[in-house]
Amino acid sequence: MKATIYHNPRCSKSREALAILRETPGVEVEVIEYLKTPPSREMLKDLFARAGMTAREGLRIGEDAAKPLKGADDDTILDAMAANPILIERALVVTEKGVRLGRPPEKIRDIL
Repeated sequence: MKATIYHNPRCSKSREALAILRETPGVEVEVIEYLKTPPSREMLKDLFARAGMTAREGLRIGEDAAKPLKGADDDTILDAMAANPILIERALVVTEKGVRLGRPPEKIRDIL
């Protein structure tokens, strides 16, 4: 099985999710450091939809850049994430079984 992780190596939860993937037998891991190679707005919209999430649920609200988005709609949030990928909550993991936000990291086991 192939798993793609949108990863930030500076984030402990993202590192934990990556460790789970690497420790799972039969999983081929593709790592995308999303701060270096950000997903497009359309890709984010698709990933959140497949995860059953809203863009707001995928927003990293602890970032200073998220404060102006407090009352924003999903389209505005997606635009902001595409322009400033630090706003994307991590780690997002994609497999043939679906998409999960690894918060907590153990949630990705649902799609392995």
